[in-house]
Amino acid sequence: MYNFLKEQANYLGRNAAEFTSELVRTPSPSLCEKNIAKIIERKMNELGYDKVVMDDFGNVFGIIYGIDSKPTVLLNSHMDTIMADESPEWQVSPYSGKIRDGRIYGLGTTDCKGGLAVQMYVGHLLKRALLPMRGNLIVAATVLEENGLSLGLQHLISKTLTDMKIKIDYAILGEPTGLGLYYGHDGWVEFEIGISAAASGFLRGDSADANFLQDTANVVLHDLVNVSQENEFPGQPEMMSIKQPEFDHENGNAFILFNRRLLANENADGLAKEFKESLSKISSRSLERNKKDLNFDVRIHEEARRLDNGETVQVRYLRSAWETDPFSPLMDRARQALSSAGCKLQPGKWQLPRLGMGTAGSILTKKFKIPTIGYGPGTEEAAHSPNENVEISNITEAILGTAAIVHSLAGIPVFGWTADLEI
Repeated sequence: MYNFLKEQANYLGRNAAEFTSELVRTPSPSLCEKNIAKIIERKMNELGYDKVVMDDFGNVFGIIYGIDSKPTVLLNSHMDTIMADESPEWQVSPYSGKIRDGRIYGLGTTDCKGGLAVQMYVGHLLKRALLPMRGNLIVAATVLEENGLSLGLQHLISKTLTDMKIKIDYAILGEPTGLGLYYGHDGWVEFEIGISAAASGFLRGDSADANFLQDTANVVLHDLVNVSQENEFPGQPEMMSIKQPEFDHENGNAFILFNRRLLANENADGLAKEFKESLSKISSRSLERNKKDLNFDVRIHEEARRLDNGETVQVRYLRSAWETDPFSPLMDRARQALSSAGCKLQPGKWQLPRLGMGTAGSILTKKFKIPTIGYGPGTEEAAHSPNENVEISNITEAILGTAAIVHSLAGIPVFGWTADLEI
């Protein structure tokens, strides 16, 4: 079985690479995924999925039905990207999808259009190979992962699939792992610090009061930078990133946004309380010469987002740390499948080298209690970077490895199996 799967993965890898290039040539920043969704819907129909659906949120998914309703395996990759960076470091256009020297170049190749193409062709491979499936396979391309904190996936599971009476038993993310078998990562939270002097007689238009507010914000910024430097170690991922203050001089307010890495044992609301207590001491410690009192507030940043379908949702900028037990049945099956297929076996966790990065794993495991792993062709280092690219050989191996994992979870052991050689 595995020799046949490997042979066909080598063939399909070229097709998946070309489709990855097509996806890259179609811009799809968060909140603007409509055009790429139509391409994915068309391709899933061409690849022979039993059912293809685009839901009211703009998610697209294909279903391959098994002989039973359980277990159901979800393959998920997001179709949105960050905004294009027109940095001169880009050697090709971010939307070129150029193929050269065994790699595909462009925005989203590794995060995670390459992973999406892999998962779509996995469904095609399992369907045409006539490998008997006990349970269902769902391949989902979701919206709003980069900026929307997996709102598309949340809607897909809580509304669309629930209405269809489909329950997910296992999930595999196509996020960049460099063909590693990943099972978790740290979280992150974006805090908003509010500084208000309005209650202490702040005078609108008074230059002295405006300068006082600005000096206060700079003191807060200085303290945050010091805390950040104290918590950073050479070679370790970034712990904090801080934005420059914004001012509302008319009303005597200042705002500072900063991201903070969340470790497994940390709570975002508890951290907000700690920061607020520390900031309340700033008046007496650093600004005691001023007679004005300041009010400080620290909260998790939220804002309204208007979706591509016209709906408005409230987004809370928080991802919890998550981990699937590395010795769980899901991980054991995945390890065995990769080993049997002759694929590289490298268990690990995402390092998230830059704050603000993450996966839907926290939503899947924390909110929906779905055992989740990651397995994708891209690398973390290439994600969100100029000259982002993915190796075609990784796409080929990821098709084989993902197909092997899916069949180990939802397939039926085969004896005397015959393939559809017209694949």
